[in-house]
Amino acid sequence: MSNALYTQLAWLPAAPEDFSASCRHLLNDPSDLGRRLQHLANHALDENQLNRLAKVIDKARDAGQSLAPLTAFRIGIISNATSHFIVPALIASAARHGIALECIEADYDQVMQAALSADSPIHQAKCDAVLVAVDHRGLPLAFTPGDPQGAQASVQAALGHLEMIRRGLHSNSKAICIMQTLPRPVESTFGSFDLVLPGTPRQLIDEINRGIAMSVAGTEDLLLDVAHIAETVGLADWHDPTLWNMAKLPFASDFLPLYADHVCRLIASVRGKSRKCLILDLDNTLWGGVIGDDGVEGIVIGQGDATGEAHLQVQRTALALRDRGVVLAVSSKNTDEIARQPFRKHPEMLLREEHFAVFQANWNDKATNIKAIAEELSLGLDAMVFLDDNPVERGLVRRMLPQVAVPELPENAALYARTLLAAGYFEAIAFSGEDRQRANFYQDNARRVTLQKQAGDIDAYLASLNMQMTLQPFDDTGRARIAQLINKSNQFNLTTRRYTEAEVAAAQIDPDAFTLQVRLTDAFGDNGMISVLICRRQGTDWHIDTWLMSCRVLGRKVEVAVLQELMSQAAERGVLRLIGNYLPTEKNKLVEDHYDKLGFTLLQKSEAGASTWELLVAGAPAATLPIAIQRVGFDVPALQDEAAMS
Repeated sequence: MSNALYTQLAWLPAAPEDFSASCRHLLNDPSDLGRRLQHLANHALDENQLNRLAKVIDKARDAGQSLAPLTAFRIGIISNATSHFIVPALIASAARHGIALECIEADYDQVMQAALSADSPIHQAKCDAVLVAVDHRGLPLAFTPGDPQGAQASVQAALGHLEMIRRGLHSNSKAICIMQTLPRPVESTFGSFDLVLPGTPRQLIDEINRGIAMSVAGTEDLLLDVAHIAETVGLADWHDPTLWNMAKLPFASDFLPLYADHVCRLIASVRGKSRKCLILDLDNTLWGGVIGDDGVEGIVIGQGDATGEAHLQVQRTALALRDRGVVLAVSSKNTDEIARQPFRKHPEMLLREEHFAVFQANWNDKATNIKAIAEELSLGLDAMVFLDDNPVERGLVRRMLPQVAVPELPENAALYARTLLAAGYFEAIAFSGEDRQRANFYQDNARRVTLQKQAGDIDAYLASLNMQMTLQPFDDTGRARIAQLINKSNQFNLTTRRYTEAEVAAAQIDPDAFTLQVRLTDAFGDNGMISVLICRRQGTDWHIDTWLMSCRVLGRKVEVAVLQELMSQAAERGVLRLIGNYLPTEKNKLVEDHYDKLGFTLLQKSEAGASTWELLVAGAPAATLPIAIQRVGFDVPALQDEAAMS
C-alpha cells in the first residue's frame, strides 16, 4: 500500500473511466478550457494518460486557444539522461497545479554546452526556470574507497561541475535553477561498511547532496530532492539498469507521474500557488468515533491503542504544519458546544481550540462552511485543503468547490497523515520568521473580523485597533520577503508583475525607482509586511509599476494611508503626477476599481479591461485616518504625520 500511495498518486481521485473521451471533448469544445484541463489533470493519471492530456494542451496552445486561468511558465530541461519522456508528464502535471507549462529541451547529454552557450535554445527561449536533471552518472565523480583525500577531491570536482552549470545559466539568463539531489546507486561493494569507509558511493553522494543543498540555500534557486523521492519509494525500484542501458532513462517509468508532480509543485510554489490553510473534519479524522454519540469518554484518541495513535499522528501533523505557518480551521457537522468538548476536556488531545483560526461546527453542508472559512480568513478557495475521512463529503466539496484540494484517504487511519503530506499541498521554497508567524497572522485577523461584526460602527472599530504602520524603502533585510510577496500575491495586485530577488535588489538601488515596504501592527498583534510598491520615474510622473497588498488588511483604510505616503514622497521629489495601471487577471478583479475609489481619473480603458489612471500630486486633500505612521530610512527629510489617530 505504501508504495502504491506514491506510484499511483493515491491522494488524487482515480481517473474517470471515460478519460480518453473527455480529452477529445476538450478539443471539440474549447470553452473554459483552462479550468476543464485542470479538473481533468487533478486525477491520478498514469504515464499514458499524462501523455494524452499533454497532447491536448499542446494542440490547444498551437491553435492559439486560451488556457486561462492557468498561469504561463516556461521551463528548460538539461540532463545527462534522456529527458524527452519527461516532457509530456510535466506539461500535464503542471495543469493540475494551475500552470500552463511550456518545456524547452537541450540536446541529450549537452548539459554544460547548454548552460554556457549564450545562444543555446535554453537561453534563447528566455525560460522562467531551468531543471538541471543531472545524476551521479553525469558528474566527474571518482569512487576512491579508503582514500579520504581522493574522496574530498572527488566531491569538490562534482560540486564544482554543478556550480559551473549554475553560473553559466545565471550569466546567460534570468532563469531560476532547479538543482536535483542525486539518488545513490543501490549496489554496495562493502555492505554496511560503505557508510564508514571514505570514498565509497554512499559516502560521496551523501556529501555531494549536502553540498547541493547548501549551494541553493539563501538564493532564488530551488532544490528538488530526488534522492529523498527515490529513497521513499525504494532505491532498488527507482533505478532500473535495463532502462538505463537501453534508453538512458534515469529512473523507472513507474515513477514518472511522481517525479513530474514533484517538479510541478516547485513551479506552482514559485508562482504562489502553495496552499495556506488546512481545514479538518473531526469525527473519525481527528479522533476515532463520533463525539455526539460516544461522548468525550467514548472517542478513541491517545497512546496504547492503534486507532487512537493513528488519529494522534494526524494531530501531530496538523500542529507541525501550523508551526511552519499553515492556518488550521475546523469544518464539522456537529453541534458547536459538543464539537468543542474533546479540545477542552480530553487529556490526550494535542490540538486545542487556540490552534484554530476558525471553528465551524454546525449542520450546514461542508462546502458552505468552507466558503465561510475562506471569507473569514480573507483567503481564496484555492488556498484551502480539506481533510475528511468521509468519501461522500469529499465528493461533495470536490464537486461544489473544485478549487479546494481534497485528498483521497485510505480506509486505514494510520495512513491519513502520510497521505496528506505525500500530496505536497504545502510545498515550500523558502521559510522565514514571518512565514512561521503566518498562522498567527490569520488567526488574529479572524478575531478582527469577529470584532468588526460586533462593533457596528466601522470608524469606532478601526480606532479600537490602534493600528501603527511602518513605512520604509526596500532594504537588504526585507528583500527576500518582498520578492516572495511579489511572486505570490494575486488578488490585491494591480499588475501582477513578477520580479526575482535580484530584480528587487536592482529596484532598491535604481535612482529612478521609488520603493516602499509597509508593515502593520495593531491591538491583536503584528500583521507583518502587508504591502509593497514600486514606482518608476518618467519625467515628472511616477508610474506605479507594482502595488500589492495583503487581503488580510482589506477594509481598514490601509490603501488610503499608503497613497497619502506615496503622494507625500512624490511631492518631496518634485513629482507632479501619479500614473496607475490596472492589468486584469483571473484573480485580481478585487482591485478593478482601486484607483477610482482612491480619486484617480481614468485616462483610458481597453476592451480587455486594462485601464490607466492619473492623480495630480498637488492639491490632493489628505484624509484623517485611524493609523499612526512611522517612517524609516528615507533619504528625504521625514514628513509630519498626516494620518493621526482619530
